Amino acid sequence: MTTKVGILGATGAVGQRLIQLLEPHTDFEIAALTASADSAGETYRDAAKWRVNSPIPASVADITVSATDPSEVPDDVDLIFSSLPSSVGEQVEPEFCEAGYVVSSNSSNARMADDVPLVIPEVNGDHVGLLEVQRDERGWDGALLKNPNCSTITMVPTLAALDQFGLESVRVSTLQAVSGAGYSGVTSMEIIDNAIPHIGGEEQKMETETTKLLGTFDGSEVHLHDVDVAASCNRIATLDGHLENVWADTAENVTPDQAAEAMADLPGADLPSSPERMIKVFEEPDRPQPRLDRMLDDGMAISAGGIRSTTTGLQYNCLAHNTMRGAAGASVLNGELLLSEGFL
Repeated sequence: MTTKVGILGATGAVGQRLIQLLEPHTDFEIAALTASADSAGETYRDAAKWRVNSPIPASVADITVSATDPSEVPDDVDLIFSSLPSSVGEQVEPEFCEAGYVVSSNSSNARMADDVPLVIPEVNGDHVGLLEVQRDERGWDGALLKNPNCSTITMVPTLAALDQFGLESVRVSTLQAVSGAGYSGVTSMEIIDNAIPHIGGEEQKMETETTKLLGTFDGSEVHLHDVDVAASCNRIATLDGHLENVWADTAENVTPDQAAEAMADLPGADLPSSPERMIKVFEEPDRPQPRLDRMLDDGMAISAGGIRSTTTGLQYNCLAHNTMRGAAGASVLNGELLLSEGFL
């Protein structure tokens, strides 16, 4: 029996990716789509400016888009995927949780809230247990689960693999694709023949979310990791795929071979959308590259390469598909986790 799901912000870039991933999913059935008031009442075919490189699924095209309000979503929908702007999600997502819906959200609001789990299933899937605390404290029948920022999710799995060596500090410089800004986020006149050395709020997200994802859950709260993280985030003229240059300092001496083995051994989660091995490690010094490697394991794998020693630790590069693993795919994976852990 499939679980009926709804998508908030279904006409946007991440919403369209969610539809692409959920429509063929064997465990989930799309039963509700919401968008802004301007789109409410239209068929999805008419409301969405479809930009995914495959046709709108026939099963979705004629669904009538509703307003983003709990009263507009059928009661038999068990799981909501949210791709709302954070300013909207901050208000709307708690309303859905109060109404009894479980929400797997890609929006940035509340990621660092004490009782909201921020989860990458292969890294800290046990943090989903924080939902029990959340329900007790807030009196919700529903629940709110978050996946991290697309740049954070690219780096953190590699750090999780290295944490066994005593992770102390991290410096990261990102080369982020334009799709991370949404369809209207960066104009062609801004980005062609250019690189933009600032992405509003992105550095802070990487610096704070990393400590929560690498933290420990004791059954009642998450204790943040004490790793020191500093980030510099840059927008470049790549369509999809965030490439990141990472410097990681560790308490123990670690060779590049040891680091590569630790990353390659990081297992996937026992969930349909998770790769068998989360990180693909390249020996070639010029890999990974966005155009060549962003779609590894259907865009759900992290790739790493160029691992070399520094005087205090390691330097390497890592890459993920920002709208697949970094956004829509991450939310779907968290939805699978919610289903497997009995929260639906």
